Amino acid sequence: MNAAQSRRRRDAKPARAVDLRSRSVLAGEASAAAAEVESSLATPPDPTAAAFFDVDNTVMQGASIFHLAKGLHRRKFFTTREIASAAWKQAHFRIVGVEDPEHMAEARASALAFIKGHKVTELEALGEEIFDEAMAHRIWPGTRALAQLHLDQGQRVWLVTAAPVEIATIISRRLGLTGALGTVSEHDDGVYTGRLVGDMLHGPAKAEAVKALAEREGLDLGRCSAYSDSYNDLPMLSLVGDPCAINPDSRLRDHARAQGWRIRDYRTGRKAARAGLVMAGLAGAATGSVAAAVAIRRRVG
Repeated sequence: MNAAQSRRRRDAKPARAVDLRSRSVLAGEASAAAAEVESSLATPPDPTAAAFFDVDNTVMQGASIFHLAKGLHRRKFFTTREIASAAWKQAHFRIVGVEDPEHMAEARASALAFIKGHKVTELEALGEEIFDEAMAHRIWPGTRALAQLHLDQGQRVWLVTAAPVEIATIISRRLGLTGALGTVSEHDDGVYTGRLVGDMLHGPAKAEAVKALAEREGLDLGRCSAYSDSYNDLPMLSLVGDPCAINPDSRLRDHARAQGWRIRDYRTGRKAARAGLVMAGLAGAATGSVAAAVAIRRRVG
């Protein structure tokens, strides 16, 4: 590699970082906008405080997108070959391509390819059925009680998840919460285009979504609470004045202890240890592969 090529490679790195950052911001702003209908409620008694809950392993045992994908597969929404191919490409992306925008683009495209052409109404209706059969009984009672405490104090409560915004909204509505922020994908005339708006609502994108919603709703983040099981959600947890680790992975548990954050674990003994190991692997690859695959959202305009 000559000096000119080395210089071009060095020059390209900041642009990539900016691109990744801009996709997170776009995903966050899109998700906050998608929550508008859900949050257009009467002003609560405590209008400047709210709570934000991650979903997978925080509100619900396991990965919501896995349960959704399993239900969709059972209903012939997509084939085993299609989901296996997407999962393999997502796993490869997570292992070797996390910092490479080209790998990220390929992973998004592979995961979204087989939903292109499906109708939004079809997935919405199936999502309601799948919640009843596979998700409702997996809600952690302890986390649900925490959410209810915020509601009882006159605060609004939002779910914040990498799952599709529509399935997140179904979960939120069934639990009596205010609304949901989730991964947003566009559709044209009620049919999936196969393109995400920004990126998956994951990591930094969750923080951007919470910031955008807080600005729109007049929330004081210093008075807000956030709950998650994953160290990946540190950007969101660090935004608020009252972060809490629920069923935390080992890195988040250590961080929460060092910072003096609240910790709640609704698992017990070997079950908690096993869940931490298994879900770190399975939810990372399987959840990530299908989260982009079934992300849905109407395109505005």
